[in-house]
Amino acid sequence: MNEQRVLSQLLYEIPVLKVAGSTDVLVSSIEFDSRKVSPGALFVATVGTAADGHQFIDAALQAGAVAIVCERFPAALQPGVCYVSVEKSTRVLGHLAAAWYDFPSSKLALVGVTGTNGKTTIATLLYQLFSRLGHKAGLLSTVVNYIAGEAVEATHTTPDALTLNALLARMVEAGCSYAFMEVSSHAVEQGRIAGLEFDGGIFTNLTRDHLDYHLTFENYLKAKKGFFDALPSSAFALTNTDDKNGMVMLQNTAARKYTYSMRTLADFHTRILEHGFEGMLLSMNDKEVNVSFIGRFNAANLTAVYGAALLLGADELEVLRIVSSLGSVSGRFETLRAPSGYTAIVDYAHTPDALANVITTINQILQGSGRLITVVGCGGNRDKGKRPLMAREAVEGSWKAVFTSDNPRFEDPAEILNDMLAGLDPVQKNKSLTIVDRREAIKTACALAQPGDVVLVAGKGHEDYQIIQGVKYHFDDREELKNYFTY
Repeated sequence: MNEQRVLSQLLYEIPVLKVAGSTDVLVSSIEFDSRKVSPGALFVATVGTAADGHQFIDAALQAGAVAIVCERFPAALQPGVCYVSVEKSTRVLGHLAAAWYDFPSSKLALVGVTGTNGKTTIATLLYQLFSRLGHKAGLLSTVVNYIAGEAVEATHTTPDALTLNALLARMVEAGCSYAFMEVSSHAVEQGRIAGLEFDGGIFTNLTRDHLDYHLTFENYLKAKKGFFDALPSSAFALTNTDDKNGMVMLQNTAARKYTYSMRTLADFHTRILEHGFEGMLLSMNDKEVNVSFIGRFNAANLTAVYGAALLLGADELEVLRIVSSLGSVSGRFETLRAPSGYTAIVDYAHTPDALANVITTINQILQGSGRLITVVGCGGNRDKGKRPLMAREAVEGSWKAVFTSDNPRFEDPAEILNDMLAGLDPVQKNKSLTIVDRREAIKTACALAQPGDVVLVAGKGHEDYQIIQGVKYHFDDREELKNYFTY
């Protein structure tokens, strides 16, 4: 990558509304945060949910910005500065970032995974699968990013456009030929993936989530669909037909259309032949394979992995062989055995549908031979409407539900728990306990468990922290369980 680029080259093929000043100016960096601007920078004034970048144009100029991309010009224009107005600066930032890093997504096979649940599992397993097939691959996920085996900390499900293209450029430099990434609804809506060239897209499912941001389910659906609408004809679109919105995703896409299902005939279909806490025997397109994963939702995730791998040209028998050796993803139905004879499961389930799926799976395996104790909370400063729904799912499928703190953020944890309890009738409330301290809640659930029971600790999964009044404290559900086991 060049240290400096001519602005006119970066703007090539980007629809520009108006220009003031010369676009032949040399640019040394691109920034959308005025605090990171250094002399010679191009500052992109993006309109976000928390702040409007147009308010920081003066600060960017004082820091040495030589060019401004914005949706509206400031009242006074400084001489010697190039101002470029565009229709939507957040999307243009994506295209500028791609151009700055020499379009890295065009130099590898990039597959995006979107949906409410299953994104992390599918993207991670595809990364592991293609790595074991002998390819250098990259991963962009909620848990961690990988560049050809090197772990890079993940801060968002989908990073901002500049970070995203920088990571993809590092993958290209490391010799990666494949990259797999989670695509969040926020990322689509905010244009973070604008300018990327995808070779495939996978849809998992759509249930209530992020309504604090999208406001309505229809907006949430539209954001997910927007990813498929933008796929080129050279890409594939693989959708889950077991979800009622599965075929909606394919309505306006130019990509080649494929389906996967656990229920009906599809391009890639799977049946569960046997299951237990050790794993499942599956029939994938009529070929049997043993896997160490548990649950119908994981069988669906594996079907998406299997289908996408074949669509990318991998050998079917090799794919099945490797699928049989893959292990669970961190914090996704992660199983721990207590010395006293009960099973503990840590899962990221933080939506009503995801929690219902995990609880249903556990009960199907238990078949009444043990009791389920569920520990769960809801995040603060997020969609309040799902709190009573989460509580209802927990009590309806469990012998006992222990409601506790998740990441309360800036909310009072007790108020969050009150919102959860508001969804329960008196009989359901009798099946629940409320313990604000998550450590104590986990201890209590374990103390209640008898041999053959299952303790499900849901909501945080791989996370190793709690956010309380804006402060991040170390907290890992798996560590808490293991500590209790040694008492």
